[in-house]
Amino acid sequence: MRTTSTARLAAMLVCVAVLLAAGRYGPLRDYVQAVKNREPAAIAFLADADRPDLKERIRAEASKRRIEPTDAVIDRVWKAIPGYNGREVDVEATYAQARALGLKPSADNEAIPWVYRELSPKIGLDDLPPSPIYRGNPNKPMVGLMINVAWGNEYLPSILDTLEKEKVRATFFFDGSWLSKNADVAQKIVSAGHEASNHAYTHPNMSQLGAARQREEIGRTERLLKTKLGVRNVWFAPPSGDFNQTTVQAASEYGLKTVLWTLDTVDWKNPPASSVVAKVKAGVQAGTLILMHPTETTRDSLQAIIRSIRAKGLVPGTVSDTLSEKRLESEPGAS
Repeated sequence: MRTTSTARLAAMLVCVAVLLAAGRYGPLRDYVQAVKNREPAAIAFLADADRPDLKERIRAEASKRRIEPTDAVIDRVWKAIPGYNGREVDVEATYAQARALGLKPSADNEAIPWVYRELSPKIGLDDLPPSPIYRGNPNKPMVGLMINVAWGNEYLPSILDTLEKEKVRATFFFDGSWLSKNADVAQKIVSAGHEASNHAYTHPNMSQLGAARQREEIGRTERLLKTKLGVRNVWFAPPSGDFNQTTVQAASEYGLKTVLWTLDTVDWKNPPASSVVAKVKAGVQAGTLILMHPTETTRDSLQAIIRSIRAKGLVPGTVSDTLSEKRLESEPGAS
């Protein structure tokens, strides 16, 4: 009997020794240290009993948070309107982050670190036939700033200063003849993070030109954008908004989409800055493209324009960002 007890005691001592050794040298040591450090994986392991319920809770809520993507369409009035990505909850990624925080199934929805992935529309702008674009998708809370440049150098520094102070990037459409003489000014604009695009070469009324001449107007400026500025452009803004379907097709042959505007400040007529700001406040909405030029009026009204856009919960930015399908990270209600 004594022999049996002694054997059991010896076996227990061996087990304790093995456990101690594992804690000092093996995986158990790492796990113990992880618990001490409150590392996510260890905390999640300790809360294993809660994990299935938490995952089911996330999965159930995910269906409520799903937003379907919107396809690009040809509208009867607005012509080509870009699509807009939807979103769905990444259940596994959300679950992993929730576990890392040690959340329980009873946690409030706002406490759960929701992780989303975007859902692309079935039809995008590239899937539509060549068509003019006048606005962005109304579901995307963004506004595009278009600045057509064929003159007005004296106002550009102040305009750029305002954009920098407000941390806003705009799209500058360069007239080719202006660009050929002012590549240094254009380079400063690009270096400041703004988008450079095509505004033809001699500022003609495009609809009055034949197909070959239209291609020449677009092509000459496109080559300058590449050789002088090193940019890959995707937009063409016809001078004075004058174009026909031949123009749209010619631009398409260069890989460009023809873009116009939703709201014209008519700043070239030098209206009071206050009237331009009032016009923007009254008319701006999600997807609006605002047309401006380097004028005294724009210089004096730009800051107020930007702030009036933001006051409506909208984000001012480039044409590319406004017309892209990508969702805004700072989009209201995307928590």
